[in-house]
Amino acid sequence: QVQLAESGGGLVQPGGSLRLSCVASGIAFRLSAMGWYRQAPGKERELVARISASYTTIYADSVKGRFTISRDNAKNTVYLQMNSLKPEDTAVYYCNYYGNWGQGTQVTVSS
Repeated sequence: QVQLAESGGGLVQPGGSLRLSCVASGIAFRLSAMGWYRQAPGKERELVARISASYTTIYADSVKGRFTISRDNAKNTVYLQMNSLKPEDTAVYYCNYYGNWGQGTQVTVSS
């Protein structure tokens, strides 16, 4: 059974940073691509970043240069380091593994 558990969200001021974590179980993590998505109120869920098993990364244009996705295969964990946060980054952030989703973690950027 695939389980994805996100953590690390919270309230942060504009310009601040957060690091999200997603611990995966029930999958061959080191062989798997993993992704972070987000969904803001009234909007569709969108891809934020993705990392392949070979550590190739892709990012949404809106987060390039500010967010970094990484993985630790020894811990079955994928991270999303978010810097220079903006109010428009406010959303629920979800970890993704091939159609499987975690419960999400709320990120709110506000002064």
